[in-house]
Amino acid sequence: MGEIDKTKQLETKKISALLLEYALPAVVSQVVTSVYNIVDRVFLGHSADGYGTLYLAALAITFPVMNIIHAFGSLVGAGSSSRMSIVLGRKDVRWAEKILGNTMLLTFFFGFLFVTAGYIWMRPILTLFGASQQTLDFACQYMDIVLPGMFLVTVTYNLTGLIRASGYPSKAMWIMISGAVLNIFLDYLFIGVFGLGVVGAAWGTTISMAMTALVSVAHFVQPHSFIRFKAHAWAPKLYIFRNILAIGISPFSMNVAAFAVVAVLNRQLALYGGDNAVAVYGVVNSAAGLIVMTFLGVCQGMQPIAGYNYGAGHNDRLREVYILTLKVCVALGIIGSAVSILFPRTIIQFFNSEESILSVGVPALRYLMVFAPFIAYTITNSQLFQAIDQPWIAIVTSLSRQVIFLIPISLVLPGIIHRAGGDGVTGVWLSCAICDLLGAALSTVLLLTHRQVFHKGYVPPLRRPRKELGPKPDKN
Repeated sequence: MGEIDKTKQLETKKISALLLEYALPAVVSQVVTSVYNIVDRVFLGHSADGYGTLYLAALAITFPVMNIIHAFGSLVGAGSSSRMSIVLGRKDVRWAEKILGNTMLLTFFFGFLFVTAGYIWMRPILTLFGASQQTLDFACQYMDIVLPGMFLVTVTYNLTGLIRASGYPSKAMWIMISGAVLNIFLDYLFIGVFGLGVVGAAWGTTISMAMTALVSVAHFVQPHSFIRFKAHAWAPKLYIFRNILAIGISPFSMNVAAFAVVAVLNRQLALYGGDNAVAVYGVVNSAAGLIVMTFLGVCQGMQPIAGYNYGAGHNDRLREVYILTLKVCVALGIIGSAVSILFPRTIIQFFNSEESILSVGVPALRYLMVFAPFIAYTITNSQLFQAIDQPWIAIVTSLSRQVIFLIPISLVLPGIIHRAGGDGVTGVWLSCAICDLLGAALSTVLLLTHRQVFHKGYVPPLRRPRKELGPKPDKN
């Protein structure tokens, strides 16, 4: 089947079959990405050396640093893969090769900045994010090894996006799966067998990241690959940098928001509950994140279907794929919420079985997941806005839970509850639950203001750039 016929399927094939075809690899990739964080916590939480709780708290402290590095990775990766799809649609292979080379240049640039800055200011940064004297050394031991690994993560993330864009979606998925499987094995070996603790977790993660990065690079060196590294592609082109970064700003904003939220919540939890509360947040955030990743995977499967039919004016199919995606995500949210409310102790014991963690973690997981269906609803709306060429509305929808509502409420509510004689840590968890409802309410308002896109006869606006930024002739 040719490339044009595959595209034609988006407006002819049954919506349910399309969504399954596109969503399944996306869900697998999203879940696998979560495994890297979860596996370290599972093995460290059950470490035989008696430092399990401190290890979990130390890893929770490193979350904001990793989030901000991942944010810059998504700035380049999301933008470059979208650009690659556009230029390949124009059958311009030479331009696509230039995008590949310039993506690597941007990746190396941001990677050098963050690895260097991380080593220079590591202790002040981790202290700012809530590290105590007990957890700071463990967090630094972990980051000393993982920082270069985080650069390798951005290499893998960016190149697997280009692998998918150039026609190899299954290969991109298997690269991620193989890295996760290797990480599980190495964590078992380094932590469970050799007893290396947080250092073993760091080496297991970094080696896994190195392997996936090498396989991703190798794809673009092999002769059979459609797009390959060429000498001319390594010349820096400002217009390509602009195109990549302009598209990538939306996922970048969302990742920066996640960084800010984790940093604020860690500080509030350290203030009212100490290292145990921070460790619990690392655990419940990993468990909840796994469910949220399934929402994102399903929605990523929706995006190309929704975007194509929106552009083609097939508003009935746009509405159909949106409603089906919403039903699937809300159903997954109901299941995730029910499991978290009914079996929180079992879930947390998977990471750590100490009573000090369980006593705080059980109510925490229930607060964080009680409104999971509303989280699914908000994420689906945000991804819809992105698919129908409303990136700024998508950003507002996504940031509503994390920044617009959660940060200010979590800074105020725990203090109010604490001064009233209550538990400030409970105030942090309650802030999260309240913001899930407020975020869903705001996304409903925004959806209603754009409901015309589902109406028969609606014609999307033609958005022409003021100036085409196509590839300029060069001598390379």
